[in-house]
Amino acid sequence: MDTSTWRRTDVRLACVFLLSYLAAGFFLQVEGVASLAERITKLTELSNQRSIIKLNNERYRELVKAAPRNYSIILMLTALNPNRGCQVCQAAHEEYQVVADSWRITGGNDKVFFTMVDYDEGHDVFNSLKANTAPVFMHIPPAGKPKDADTLNIQAVGYEAEVIAKWVQERTGNMIRVVRKPNYGGVIAFSLLMVLVAGFLYLRRNSLEFLYNRNVYAWILVAVILFMTSGQMWNHIRGPPFMQRNPQSKQWMYIHGSSQGQYVAETYIVMSLNLAVAIGFILLNEAAKSTTEAHKGRNKVMAIAGIALVAIFFSALKSIFRAKYQGYPYSFLFK
Repeated sequence: MDTSTWRRTDVRLACVFLLSYLAAGFFLQVEGVASLAERITKLTELSNQRSIIKLNNERYRELVKAAPRNYSIILMLTALNPNRGCQVCQAAHEEYQVVADSWRITGGNDKVFFTMVDYDEGHDVFNSLKANTAPVFMHIPPAGKPKDADTLNIQAVGYEAEVIAKWVQERTGNMIRVVRKPNYGGVIAFSLLMVLVAGFLYLRRNSLEFLYNRNVYAWILVAVILFMTSGQMWNHIRGPPFMQRNPQSKQWMYIHGSSQGQYVAETYIVMSLNLAVAIGFILLNEAAKSTTEAHKGRNKVMAIAGIALVAIFFSALKSIFRAKYQGYPYSFLFK
């Protein structure tokens, strides 16, 4: 065989190799696109069945770790088993459920999916993400590795649904309008109270002099003001936990460490402090009413008691405010 024949053979082989390489690359690309489409279809079907997709080790590798991706994964690492001793996992899961339901109700797209991994079902996921606490909220971006900001700092901002929704918007660019299920318990309780009041007035219809007593209305107004200023309406709307255990120190926390949240116990504490301040001002006002010599000693005691109540408990209120709003520079008796 001459040299020209060898050259023609080499050219043919090179063309065949090149065509085979291009064809293989094409089919691999098509296969990758199909795999991405299949994952999106599966995630969409699962999210339609349940707004939070529960993952185990295998599903995590298939739907979250697999590449390529053009969607974001919001992942909650939790431990809902009571034997695990996670005191806040259930409350955090309920708030996370509100966000996921709101995303689906308000017309979510296939660019963000809400998922959850329980330690008992996906401990390998915890190990791969180097998570040694729960709950943890993470954002898995479409490309690249998660950054520090892709983990929600619940110790600083809490885990309320509004906080999670704002964080998701910052990480994915998708706004979520939080929609909470209506609570009819308050309406029923208020209706029963009105029925009891109407029944009481009917039974006392022949002696209603107390309705003309100004002190009665004064105390009613004080009660309403204390109810509103302590945050009871916020509790009714948001439904926060009564208190929470600190995951590091294992101590119970009655005051929320962020201005974005509060506990039920905290509202009772604030209400009691406001009541003590109000009583202090009432004592000061009553002490100034009478200037006769007969009541001079009593008025002095009332004035001292009023000043002490206002100074001590108002200082306590400022201390709580200072703890919740980091950087607040003012204090009185307590830091």
